[in-house]
Amino acid sequence: MTIEVHLSGQLVCVDMDEVVSFVRHLPIHIALTRAEAGCIFFNVTRTGYPLLWQVDERFHDDEAFYAHQDGAANSDWGRATAMIERRYTVEGL
Repeated sequence: MTIEVHLSGQLVCVDMDEVVSFVRHLPIHIALTRAEAGCIFFNVTRTGYPLLWQVDERFHDDEAFYAHQDGAANSDWGRATAMIERRYTVEGL
């Protein structure tokens, strides 16, 4: 039985310098993630607070989710946003 994995939460920048780096790398990160095998849904949106971004992800199974996490951490995106706080909840693992 395949169990989908859902991640939901926020990315929290501490200042506008982090936002600039975040925004610079976000489009390619979104495009690459949506093209990954097992990605069902991936969205990162601005909130009403300029330093806070909402993240929602859904992957076919834990294998696809972990592959995304590993790939993202080792990408330009991962290196550029490593210091940004992540407040996530994950269901399905």
